[in-house]
Amino acid sequence: MTANGPRPPHIREAVSSIEEQQILAVSKLALGDPEVIPLWYGESDVPTPAFICEAATAAMARGDTFYTHKRGLPELRDLLATYMGGLYGQPLDPERITVTISGMSAIILMLECMVDAGDNVVIINPVWPNAQAAVRLLGGEPRFVTLDLTDEGWALDMNRIQSACDDRTRAIFVNSPNNPTGWMMPGSQQREMLDFARALGIWILSDDVYARMVYDRKAAPSFLEFAEPDDPLIVINSFSKSWAMTGWRMGWIVHPPAHGDLFGNIIEYNYSCVAPFLQQAGITAIRDGEPFVAEMLQHCARARDIVNERLPRIPGIRDYAPPVASFYAFFRIDGVSDSLAFAQDLVRHAKVGIAPGTAFGPGSEEWFRLCFAQTESQITEGLNRLEGALTLRKAS
Repeated sequence: MTANGPRPPHIREAVSSIEEQQILAVSKLALGDPEVIPLWYGESDVPTPAFICEAATAAMARGDTFYTHKRGLPELRDLLATYMGGLYGQPLDPERITVTISGMSAIILMLECMVDAGDNVVIINPVWPNAQAAVRLLGGEPRFVTLDLTDEGWALDMNRIQSACDDRTRAIFVNSPNNPTGWMMPGSQQREMLDFARALGIWILSDDVYARMVYDRKAAPSFLEFAEPDDPLIVINSFSKSWAMTGWRMGWIVHPPAHGDLFGNIIEYNYSCVAPFLQQAGITAIRDGEPFVAEMLQHCARARDIVNERLPRIPGIRDYAPPVASFYAFFRIDGVSDSLAFAQDLVRHAKVGIAPGTAFGPGSEEWFRLCFAQTESQITEGLNRLEGALTLRKAS
């Protein structure tokens, strides 16, 4: 008991101090409102194709509803190994594949294996907000190395990566293609980073969920094109983006073969296994989904062309570098220093939702992210509303 009543039960400080995810702080104002054009989340407006959905319902109908292999169905792991090996021109042992409940879950699982309180993870910034929050939840310190905006687009200074690392650095987190900037890490820098990580015994966590959302080639450069099986490398991927399966929450990791049993144990104590009927849908997506992946890319490419043509011409928009990959536009607006408040006002008054830069790490407070994985009419109307709001703001 305390002087004023019962003592409150304990919540870890790392949890109680965590801030609300800033994209949610915008989207909750109008999530589900049919009048709002939602360009805030990292997902397309395309529903999961019927052939994938039918695979899941057929699996449930035949009774695939029990516990199963904690690292994933062997058939799915075999398919993923073949898929990844074909994508990057290197054979991949299925023992290096573990299926997870989402890419985000994979990040948490891997950080659970690596980070003790007081350790740090070097993160290339701007970055998807959940990655840095996961480090903090485990009592670690995120250390940010910010991309530079140059005349040629976004670029990474490798010297700053190396300077940020010390004897408590456990991992370097790389998201390429990048959310929110659309930056894509060159293979030469990947080689340099892996050599550095090998020498210091630091993990590389490579978030590759946008690997297929590339507009000039089949896939983005990957560490898997040259890494040895036992290198300190975890490659994280997801079914969410390329197969329009964001709500399904299913991903996978590629890891050194010696760590498979360990990661299986961690899964056992987190969620036991991925639902087998979802994995059957994943098998169908990988086996039969290449035509749909191509359609999804074309869907995003058409909207990207509209954004590249329209967005820089809207009065007040600045610092927009056309993305070479992913499906995001990242930009500033003249005179706006608080992107969260401005994004909330856009939802209320212009009925268009974009993500505030406050979500994407230090230095991004004046920036905005717009997801253009939308139909041409949807993205056009969203830009119309944004332009109308900025025109009114300038006139007032």
